[in-house]
Amino acid sequence: MRTNLEDITSVKKKLSIEIESEEVDRKFNKVYKELGKQVKIPGFRPGKVPRKILERHIGSQVTEDVAKDLINETLPGALEEVKTFPLAVPILEKETLKQGQDFKYSAIMEVRPQFEIGNYLGLEVEKDTCSVTEQDVQDQLAQIRNAHGTLTSIDSNSPIKKNDYVVLDYQGFEKGQPLEEIHASNFLLKVGGNDFHPKFEESLIGLKKDDEAEIKVEFEVSYPHTKLAGKTVDFKIKMIDIKKMVLPELNDEFAQNLGADFKDLKDLNNKVRETILAQEEKRIDSELKQNLLKKVSDSVDFELPQTLVEAEIEQVVENVKQNLIRSGSNLEKTGLSEEKLRKDFRPASEKRVKNLLILGEIAKEEKLTVNEEDLNQGFKDLAASTGQDAETLRKYYQARNLMDALEEKLLEEKTLKYLVENAKISITDPQSKNNSKKKEND
Repeated sequence: MRTNLEDITSVKKKLSIEIESEEVDRKFNKVYKELGKQVKIPGFRPGKVPRKILERHIGSQVTEDVAKDLINETLPGALEEVKTFPLAVPILEKETLKQGQDFKYSAIMEVRPQFEIGNYLGLEVEKDTCSVTEQDVQDQLAQIRNAHGTLTSIDSNSPIKKNDYVVLDYQGFEKGQPLEEIHASNFLLKVGGNDFHPKFEESLIGLKKDDEAEIKVEFEVSYPHTKLAGKTVDFKIKMIDIKKMVLPELNDEFAQNLGADFKDLKDLNNKVRETILAQEEKRIDSELKQNLLKKVSDSVDFELPQTLVEAEIEQVVENVKQNLIRSGSNLEKTGLSEEKLRKDFRPASEKRVKNLLILGEIAKEEKLTVNEEDLNQGFKDLAASTGQDAETLRKYYQARNLMDALEEKLLEEKTLKYLVENAKISITDPQSKNNSKKKEND
């Protein structure tokens, strides 16, 4: 067997393989012998059919089987010989296989890029101090209060105002023709809540219950609903009801009724503050890691394997689709398309792939690995965030072959933690930083 590796690009390779005619003939003889015992041809006993007759009846099948066997038997060794490891199943190109002749085929594949990272230890980076203001707590309490509010119909003679909730029927038309998917009955909308196009919501102000109206909206090309983007749509609407949000009083009884063992309003305040603080600490930690990773990423440039980029895009798009299904919707209902999602997610996916490759290289350089202790802690963290048992989660991951993905995630986190531990971190006050920027702008 002879091999030759060519560079198509820095990450795309072509491995050419040539198998000697002697090996080709041996494989043909073996396959004909095996199939000859099974083939039934009138006038001949199994295993006694002449080779020429077999070639006439099953020659094309044998040639196909021989080519497949030769490739399966030689490709792994050829890849090992040239020390090349494809990221996905290679694309095969083969010449016509004939007895008595050498067999040539090639495997086109993408591989991990080879690159050198500069200095990634001791990087200087800023970290914000973590603080929670009373306003932060009050804002969160307001959100909790709003979540427990009740929508109540108001006087039918009252005109719609901003922040009212309206129930309406609508049908969209383009050039006088009804748009099949642009209609709804008993559609609930908060006026001024930016749930729909601002022009549509603004045009509702002043209308009353049972009013009918027509609203023309020119949708921007960039409008997220692809079935409306770039169109001028005439909406015929009918007001069904007007509601206002009645909020519960913020007191001890409200806190106790939330069902989370809050003793009183003060206890709720404290728990809210603790939750915000934990979230803020997590945000700051994530921001610190991403800033460090960006410094490393900006210092190195290399070609990205499209195999990895496409796999990342596919995963993100699939996550979007599954989330929509869980919410009772789908891409068509939301006016999205896979093509648009893929285009929109490509930059972030490319960044994600580059960062993962960099972290993998750092982990390799620093000999970082995921051990049993890391796995145990990983399942404990998963259990804490999902409310499930750690051992049950482990069995779930093992049964569904998810352990490799988890180990990759844990190694990524371990490598980021290593970068943080070896960075030069200066603590900054975000408020002071904002004031400085404001002075510069002034």
